[in-house]
Amino acid sequence: MTTQTELERLVSARLPTGAGEFTIHLYGQDQDDKEHLALVYGAPETVEQPLVRVHSECLTGDVFGSQRCDCGEQLNTALAMMAEAGAGVLVYMRQEGRGIGLRDKLRAYNLQEQGMDTVEANLALGHQADARDYGVAARILADLGVDHIRLLTNNPDKIEALSQEGVRVVDRVPLQGAVNAENARYLLTKATRMRHMLDLPEDDAEADAADKANGAA
Repeated sequence: MTTQTELERLVSARLPTGAGEFTIHLYGQDQDDKEHLALVYGAPETVEQPLVRVHSECLTGDVFGSQRCDCGEQLNTALAMMAEAGAGVLVYMRQEGRGIGLRDKLRAYNLQEQGMDTVEANLALGHQADARDYGVAARILADLGVDHIRLLTNNPDKIEALSQEGVRVVDRVPLQGAVNAENARYLLTKATRMRHMLDLPEDDAEADAADKANGAA
């Protein structure tokens, strides 16, 4: 469990989106001097088990629609699902590149072009495979009056981390994007090396195994 830090809701505003009208809250805290966001639809504090997505920032996917990952699709799908459900919270954490920052994330892209997977690239740059922290996310949910949630995720580590921070994850709701030629190996790495619960086409796994075998030959 992370050390308690000062957390302050700095400003809130109405945010109309393509998925519906949200309220956006900006939070400041002294753990890492980063500002984080919460997008709230409806009144999730009045719902017994509201939908929640804890989404780590991905500039390339969320803003530019990169096909190297599934982040942008997950973000947009989560917002649409919350609007359809009538209530929900998306906590947007400023943890680019699984916590390694934008510069090293782009450097990791180059290492991936040389044959490394995302885990190998992060490790080669001196980082953990996943350096994210969910303590601030848990405190944001507490500030919003949300503690029993249905979590939109494929990542069991995220469920465990939030649970350790006092958030009751009563259900996991899958959030899987489309597989394409650019993100197939990225998703396979998530499934095989990071325990993500993904339903991937068998031919993608077979193709990746063949590529590795050919590279070792």
